[in-house]
Amino acid sequence: MGIAAAALLNSLDDDQRAVVAWPFDDQAERERWYYTPTDHGGLPLSSMRPRQQQRTLQLVAEGLSTPGYVTASAIIGLDNVLDHVEGWVRDWGRERGRDPGLFYVRVFGDPSGDAPWSWRFGGHHISISHVVVDGEVVGSSPLFLGADPASMPLLGPHPSRPLAGVEDVAREFVRSLDDVQRAAALVSSVAPVDLVSANRPRYGQGAGDLPLDLAYVWRDEFTGELATVVVDMQRSMDAAAGITPGGLEPVRLTMTARGLSAAHLRADQRDTLRALLDLYVRRLPDTLADEEGEKFASEGALDSLSFLWAGGLEPGEAHYYRVQGPTLLAEYDNTQRGANHVHTVWRDPGRDFGADPLAAHYAKSHG
Repeated sequence: MGIAAAALLNSLDDDQRAVVAWPFDDQAERERWYYTPTDHGGLPLSSMRPRQQQRTLQLVAEGLSTPGYVTASAIIGLDNVLDHVEGWVRDWGRERGRDPGLFYVRVFGDPSGDAPWSWRFGGHHISISHVVVDGEVVGSSPLFLGADPASMPLLGPHPSRPLAGVEDVAREFVRSLDDVQRAAALVSSVAPVDLVSANRPRYGQGAGDLPLDLAYVWRDEFTGELATVVVDMQRSMDAAAGITPGGLEPVRLTMTARGLSAAHLRADQRDTLRALLDLYVRRLPDTLADEEGEKFASEGALDSLSFLWAGGLEPGEAHYYRVQGPTLLAEYDNTQRGANHVHTVWRDPGRDFGADPLAAHYAKSHG
C-alpha cells in the first residue's frame, strides 16, 4: 500500500497533491466518510489524467482482495446504470448526479515515512479506508460496499448481482432457524430504509443509534429546491417501508448486541453464520482477511456474536440484518427502490480508523 500510495502522490502536480495529501493529525477529516453521491474529500477520478487514475486504482486494488476489487469496479460502473434507471435527470446539485468519475482518493500522512499514515477511497456506494502504523495495517474499517440496482438484467439467463452472497447466505441462515431461534432473531416486520450505524465515525454510543435521515449522510447541508427533494424522498421511503413513529426502536444499535445469540445455534447454523461473515472479510487481501476472520473463527468468539433481522424473508421484500459482537459489526440493508438497493458495511468499534491501535501507539511513543 505504501509503494502504491507514494507512486500516486509522485504522479500528481502541485495543485492535485494539495488536494490529495492531507495531514494525518486532521482526525476530523480522516474519520469522515460517506456512501452517498457527495464530495468524499480528496481528488476525484474525473480530475486525473489516465495514468493517475490507474495509479489510484492500483492503490484501491492493494486494499482489497481480487474479488473485492472486481466487486468495487462493478459498483463504480453502476452509476451509469442508475443514471439510465432514473431517466438521466438526477443531479444532486452538480452537473451529473450519477457519475463514475466522482470517486475520490485522499492520503493522510507520508506513506514513505515512519509515522502513522492512512488512505481513503470513496464515492457513491464505496468507502475504503486503511490505517498503517509501524509498517502494519491496524485498521481496515469502515469498509462499505453498496449496489443500486442490486439486481439488473444481463444478456443471458442470470442477472448481475454484485452483492448477492451477503443477501443469499443471510437468508439461508435465517430460514434455518427454528421457532424459538427465529423469535429471538426477528425483532420487527419493518426494516429501516438505511444502515442504522449510517456514516457515523463511532456507533452505538450512549443510548444507541437509530438511522439518520438521508439529508444527514452527505458532506454539505442541502438548501433550496434540493432540500425539499431530499425531505420528500425520505417521507416516500419511510411510507413505502411502513415506518411509524417509534417503529424503529427494535433495531436501535447499542454496544449491547440485540437479537439471537450465536451461542444458541446448531453446528450447521454456526457454519452458515461463519460463511456469511467470511463474505464480508474476504473483501480484504488474504492476510488482512485472515486477521479479521479470527474475530469469529473460534467457538468462543462466535458465541460472543448476535444476529438480528428485520423485515421480510422472501426475495423482493424489504429486509435488514446485522451481526454484532465486541469486535465486529456486519450490517446490511435492502429496502429502497423496491428492495433492489443494497447497503453493506464491515466495522470494528475498536479499530475503525485504527482508533485503539493508534491510541496505544501514541501512549507508547509519549509514555
